[in-house]
Amino acid sequence: MPLPDIELALSALEGGFFDEPLARVRHLLAHTSRPLDRLQYVPGHLTASAFVVAPDLAHVLLVHHAKLGRWLQPGGHVEPGDGDHEGAARREVAEECGLDDLRSLGPIDLDIHTFPAHHDVPEHLHFDLRWAFVSARTDAIVGDGVSDVRWFRLDDTSGMEPSVARPVSYLAGSLAAHR
Repeated sequence: MPLPDIELALSALEGGFFDEPLARVRHLLAHTSRPLDRLQYVPGHLTASAFVVAPDLAHVLLVHHAKLGRWLQPGGHVEPGDGDHEGAARREVAEECGLDDLRSLGPIDLDIHTFPAHHDVPEHLHFDLRWAFVSARTDAIVGDGVSDVRWFRLDDTSGMEPSVARPVSYLAGSLAAHR
């Protein structure tokens, strides 16, 4: 069930840093029968996540992932009912943070990381296509799979995991001119 916007999103990330991850995602899409299926463990599956920026364009929302015990951006698996990949990222933000009034800034990052074995799920790769949104509100809630939510300054990535700090730094630079 490839979603129509995936190739457009991948094309938006072409060049430089993303060349190797893009090649790996395109290989996944071309050579696996179910690249969006959360039960495809070899080599893994495409996921959707989001970096949500506050209306002041100075803060980004991160969630404390309940299973992993780390501060990350909201996100997760693509579901059969998601109309497109961006919609999957929007749904994840709504489920994890309660925010649904989001203006899209488009795809901003692609990260391939290992998801650890958990119960009956083996270790596998998440090919995470990441979107950016500006929220109209800051009243985020603690939702599904999350133990906490917090707004962090865009201009201070100290203490953030490198895979989170990279897109946050990009957003900080991109949005600085708009504040």
